[in-house]
Amino acid sequence: MIFVASAADAPSTPGAYALALRLGAPLDVRIGKNSATLPAGDYLYCGSARGSGGLRARLARHMRSQKRAHWHIDQLTAGASLIGAFVEEQGDECALNAALGALSIPLPIPVAGFGSSDCRRCAAHLRFWPQGAALPSRWENARKAARFT
Repeated sequence: MIFVASAADAPSTPGAYALALRLGAPLDVRIGKNSATLPAGDYLYCGSARGSGGLRARLARHMRSQKRAHWHIDQLTAGASLIGAFVEEQGDECALNAALGALSIPLPIPVAGFGSSDCRRCAAHLRFWPQGAALPSRWENARKAARFT
């Protein structure tokens, strides 16, 4: 796993990622027929990139401010500041999401249904990250390593 601050630093191979975002103010979003207000704070969104251009192309799309809304996450990327992304070549988005859900208190809180409409295993692929919550150790190691490159 690596942490990248820009899409240009991501590999162009298939894999999974956790996009780290910060909302400065609450944001109203639609999740299918439902709507919700996401509170200000930090979020992690787990996704996959299996198509042409792999992780680099998918992250470049997420990191662009001007784009047509296609996925749930597009609502959030339009109103949030991007911190970066945790990237795992050949990784699985549900495994990344599960790693976040397996932490001790305080737990990342899933936002029900967000980003997981095509997933039968996960309640959500977006997690609110409470201030002071620790990342899994290999995630934290990737983040720290990125600061020194």
